[in-house]
Amino acid sequence: MKIAVLGGLGLQGRAAIADLVASDGVEEVVCVDTAPDGAARLGGLTDLAHVRFVVPEGAIGPALANVLADVDAVIDLLPQPLMREAVSAAIATRTPLVTTNYGKAIADLAPAAEQAGVSIMTECGLDPGIDLVLYTHAARQFDTITAIDSYCGGIPEPKAMAKPLCYKVSWNFDMVLVSQNRDSVLIEDGKRVEVSASRQHDNRFIHEIEVAGLGQLEAFPNGDAPHYVEMLAAARGLQRSGRYSLRWPGWSAFWAPLKELGFLSEDKVPGLGASPREFLGRLLGPQLQYGADEKDLCVMRNVFAGTQGGRPKTVTSDLIIERDLASGLFGMSLGVGYPASIVAQMLARGEIATPGLLNPLLHVPDGRFLDELVSRGIRVSETVGWD
Repeated sequence: MKIAVLGGLGLQGRAAIADLVASDGVEEVVCVDTAPDGAARLGGLTDLAHVRFVVPEGAIGPALANVLADVDAVIDLLPQPLMREAVSAAIATRTPLVTTNYGKAIADLAPAAEQAGVSIMTECGLDPGIDLVLYTHAARQFDTITAIDSYCGGIPEPKAMAKPLCYKVSWNFDMVLVSQNRDSVLIEDGKRVEVSASRQHDNRFIHEIEVAGLGQLEAFPNGDAPHYVEMLAAARGLQRSGRYSLRWPGWSAFWAPLKELGFLSEDKVPGLGASPREFLGRLLGPQLQYGADEKDLCVMRNVFAGTQGGRPKTVTSDLIIERDLASGLFGMSLGVGYPASIVAQMLARGEIATPGLLNPLLHVPDGRFLDELVSRGIRVSETVGWD
């Protein structure tokens, strides 16, 4: 197999490339990135004999098409604004593609992908990604699901917490700030409840959960819960659902007044040359970097409630991925790069062949996928409770 990684020198891209090189059956990995020093950036992380570097020149669309025409599958880890270019090139060359970005942004390309007979797997990273496969896995254990609460977040290990945010950067900090300008939709008492971005850090749905070994973590709404639960046949009578980001306690109390004062605004400030959000990213990002001996933690929990055989039942899945200090790869990078690599290989082997825009909840074989995670040292623990 030959698999290309677009944005291969980024945090997630490096994890995906390392995993691909270590996987049986992958003969060549094509690293596509604008940085010219690919060998230096990947040196010591993986066997470069199996990696070919491509620095795209000229218009991005034709450059990507030239690369994709010569591979069996591609992983798109480019910035979100370039997602359409990557997917369009995949459709034009009929090359199966995995992207970690949200599928809504390219929903209009679904007919073209179906007509071309090519599989485009969207939302295939950590969150969304692993969590969506766990939705499918849990649904098999219920006749009816009445509640789904999904939590995920990247946080520093306790010794790496930096006051006052108790947060450090394990991915693009600007995207962390962008995610704080995202509206959320929950389900309560069987009805849709919308939480605007302006109230994301000041609403009645903010709460804390207890995580073994860590203690209390703060959860705040950050996602469209109905979008995913509507894909589950067992959840037709769903009464409650929410998707929440996790942080150390105090996160919302810090950001709520700043948001109210406009510090996360996207509007340019006259004389500043940037928006308040951009300014905060440039100011805070460099101050929130991990030391070489500090770990990030990706914490995920999904709680399902419903009935099976007429009895009330709960299924709770827990997952923690931590930084690999030997390689320096962050837990967040592994949590995104590994799922993308696993599914790209499934696509390249034809194990997933449905044409069109796909979603992990509907189209990734959950048993096989979870086994592949275990083989990479990522294990989901599951607790079942009966009332």
